[in-house]
Amino acid sequence: MCSEQVGRIISAADVSASFRDALKEKINRKQYDVKLVGYLANNDPSAEKYAEVTARSCREVGINFELRRINREHLEDTLLAANEDDDIHGIMVYYPIFGGGHDQYLQNCVSPYKDVEGLCHTYRFNMYHNIRSLDKANTLKCIIPCTPLAIIKILEYMEVYDREKPYGNQLFGRTITIINRSEVVGRPLAALLANDGAKIYSVDVKDTLEFKKDINKQKHVVADCDLKLADVLPLSDVVISGVPSKEYKISTESLKPGVVAINFSSFKNFEDNIADKAAMYCSAIGKVTVAMLQRNLLRLREYQMKNPYLPELKFY
Repeated sequence: MCSEQVGRIISAADVSASFRDALKEKINRKQYDVKLVGYLANNDPSAEKYAEVTARSCREVGINFELRRINREHLEDTLLAANEDDDIHGIMVYYPIFGGGHDQYLQNCVSPYKDVEGLCHTYRFNMYHNIRSLDKANTLKCIIPCTPLAIIKILEYMEVYDREKPYGNQLFGRTITIINRSEVVGRPLAALLANDGAKIYSVDVKDTLEFKKDINKQKHVVADCDLKLADVLPLSDVVISGVPSKEYKISTESLKPGVVAINFSSFKNFEDNIADKAAMYCSAIGKVTVAMLQRNLLRLREYQMKNPYLPELKFY
């Protein structure tokens, strides 16, 4: 967050480029097959678009991507069968399917050793408890949900993380507001950033919560907060917004000078003059999200190759 970077627009394509090059080089060098299967069981245009982007991006790096369209009533059995299929190395599902708890149940039907999205209970539990590996020897790193991980990588690219501080505390002293508390992005992101030392204000339509790291427990804790969005915005070094509304706009005037701003909504949540106030601004993160999904896939593929019996372990 340097003064010479005032008004700098950060492109998701630029952030994702190094990851995509590394993925392509690793696949070519190792010369092993990597197959990702995506399951589409809805008629959501956004899901269709995401599937197209995923397919194109996988082709570019050498990943075999297959989209399978199925009736939602058959999805559970299909996922369980895919867990046992040695020819499938990664599984993703285009949500929403049924919505609510039913979709969360389906997320938990995917084996942790094929869950490229990091949405199953094993990874979510470990993430919230700041458990970073599946094994005690720390040889199997946990998979982080793709979109929160993409935002973290963008923050690293922006040098919001202080690399001179100890690992797990590199956001100490940063105040970050996240306007979204969904189970897929907002709440996981708040936990991850708090676990790295930041003070987080998590804002949704109902209230504001504060996430911060408990040094003794070495994981984040959550507390009620009486502050409103208007109170926390001027305090925030970073503002991250994902409000799914065309009408919603964050007033540039309300932001701290030199703020870092990231938008992960499909709509622009910041006003058009955001670059006048922000040191750095990223308006979309989709390409980084796809790169993180592919990165997760290669990690899981390597786990499977090291121990071919891993996919047989049951976590559900």
